[in-house]
Amino acid sequence: MRLTPFLRQHTPLIRFLGKRTFPKEADHTPHPHPASPTHSLPESFASYRQNAVQHGSLKGPQTSASPTSTPKPSASAAVQSAGAYGAVGGRSGRQLGDVRPKDGEVWDRSELPQRFRRTPFTETEIEAIESGGATLTW
Repeated sequence: MRLTPFLRQHTPLIRFLGKRTFPKEADHTPHPHPASPTHSLPESFASYRQNAVQHGSLKGPQTSASPTSTPKPSASAAVQSAGAYGAVGGRSGRQLGDVRPKDGEVWDRSELPQRFRRTPFTETEIEAIESGGATLTW
């Protein structure tokens, strides 16, 4: 084909100034992100995980106490916060309690009243979908 000579003569539309240079040594030491709120790195990953609050604190449920009283940590709270995964996956299903839906909640659409369920597709709609709209007549 005649396409090969054309491709060999192709010049890119972008031009780089100067010679290609590569850094002798790249700096791979950890440093804080310029937009970080603290502008510092954590001491260790474990300490970061203890303070992380992405989807809730990993230390377990936190209760607000008045400044005059000093709450004593319970044994179960100490076990929960000492878990490897914190509050995420740190409790068994039995400790989570009843999982049945509350009054007015459902698990599946089929449990809803008929007016809230999906309407089934008609034969005409199915044919239009399967043919890509080619059989659709107006």
